[in-house]
Amino acid sequence: MSSLSIENYGILNSSNYCQLSPDELQNIIIKNGMGMETKSGVLAINTGSFTGRSPKDRFIVKDRITENKIWWDEKFNQSFDQKKFDNLYQKLVHYLSGKKLYVRDGYLCSDKRYQLNIRSISEYPWSDLFIHNLFLRIPKIGRILPDWLLLCAPGFYANPITDGTRKKNFSILNFLKKIILIGGSGYTGEIKKSIFSVLNFILPTYKNVFPMHCAANVGIHKKDTALFFGLSGTGKTTISSGDKNRKLIGDDEHGWTYDNIIFNFEGGCYAKILGISKEKEPMIYHAIKKGAMLENVVFKKGTKEVDYFNDSITQNMRISYPIFFVKNIEKKLLSSNIRNIFFLTYDAFGVLPPIAKLNKAQSAYYFLLGYTSKVAGTELNIKKPQATFSSCFGAPFMPLHPIQYTNMLIDKLNKTEISVWMVNTGFISGEDSLGGFRIQLKDTRKLVKSALDGCLSKVPYEKDPIFNFKIPKYCPGISSDILNPKETWKDKKMYQIQVEKLVKKFIKHFDKYRKYTNKSLSSGEPKIL
Repeated sequence: MSSLSIENYGILNSSNYCQLSPDELQNIIIKNGMGMETKSGVLAINTGSFTGRSPKDRFIVKDRITENKIWWDEKFNQSFDQKKFDNLYQKLVHYLSGKKLYVRDGYLCSDKRYQLNIRSISEYPWSDLFIHNLFLRIPKIGRILPDWLLLCAPGFYANPITDGTRKKNFSILNFLKKIILIGGSGYTGEIKKSIFSVLNFILPTYKNVFPMHCAANVGIHKKDTALFFGLSGTGKTTISSGDKNRKLIGDDEHGWTYDNIIFNFEGGCYAKILGISKEKEPMIYHAIKKGAMLENVVFKKGTKEVDYFNDSITQNMRISYPIFFVKNIEKKLLSSNIRNIFFLTYDAFGVLPPIAKLNKAQSAYYFLLGYTSKVAGTELNIKKPQATFSSCFGAPFMPLHPIQYTNMLIDKLNKTEISVWMVNTGFISGEDSLGGFRIQLKDTRKLVKSALDGCLSKVPYEKDPIFNFKIPKYCPGISSDILNPKETWKDKKMYQIQVEKLVKKFIKHFDKYRKYTNKSLSSGEPKIL
């Protein structure tokens, strides 16, 4: 066990476990009754009362760096007072003093030009294992000079009255001091998304890099890169990692450089596994092995076998694993030659087509609004899918104004020849309560593959009269009956009602951005006939 003094952070008399291996951490977790091993030896832990993110409890310190750059809003980018941050920091390091702590150095960004070094100090060994799995790894502590400090203390609870938080749990970013504080929640996704938020501010502001909440893969033969935008649960990991003829670059967070390089921020994956099977999601399924960490799973009664269909703890059951657990990866975790972009949308209304081709204005419009449905379990109190709009397909993690990210996308599209597609991974033939059904994964994969292979460039299209995007009339291996949503509805009048209901939502949500946009972008807006 290597050693490192952390007294300079104000943490005194602690026992530090530095850069422990996954095996060492798993042994500590099991020994201390903080987790269990499955039948196959994989670690399973329970994150406690928080099994999803709490975006309303994420704050950014308002200071000379952030005051005029952050898009301050009450929903996501809430401001935090500098003095209250300092006071909370002192309380937290006092809480950590005298404890056994887990210290790790790692970094973000596979393109070394943008490498961000992180030193993490965690109260729980499972937080440290998650960081090992998700961050890019270095062999020994002290090999890098940390740019940022992350303190993670799930057992520390804030006092909202005196500390300035909303509740006892919190995640606070301080760009001036380069410190992240996480407390009161053991859900590891808070760690991941706090770092993502940091990069989403730094990279576009200072490095001219477009940060994206997307998966990415590259073709083995054509060496063409594809991006898959979407919120958690819409299929980014499943679809981007399910083609044996394409190598995965990453499943969630990437940067797009000025010279058109796509690079992964992370060194691992954090995938939803409810209902997982070897047939549907083979790449993720085979990553369920020792060294990975399962979160909030349920065992079959009287056994150590996981029941992946039991959501009694949460529908947001997860697995974290190093990306090298995936066989079919692009080892450099970066690529170029971007040819296709897919906006993955879980449409709860059942009126969007399984795939549609977008022009540049529509691409910017739908990226800005980021329509989808929040999938059950990903956030607290989400019990069933809800239609929602998340700007840039990742509003909770985007500190700048959405128009800034959208303008970066527009600039990329204007300088390249890229096809942009909207893919509905949700319902067709109506919403669930109206007898609709979710499109089959095998059909979505065939549609995406046809787009990537160029097959969809050779088929006839029809223009949707309301959304104005183009819908293919034919796709190899797919029943033409499901391509146009209107044709799948038995009650055409109800279809029209549902379409108009959704379009009104689009118009309403676009209104708050309208003054920031030009006629070119607004021309991508759907219109009620």
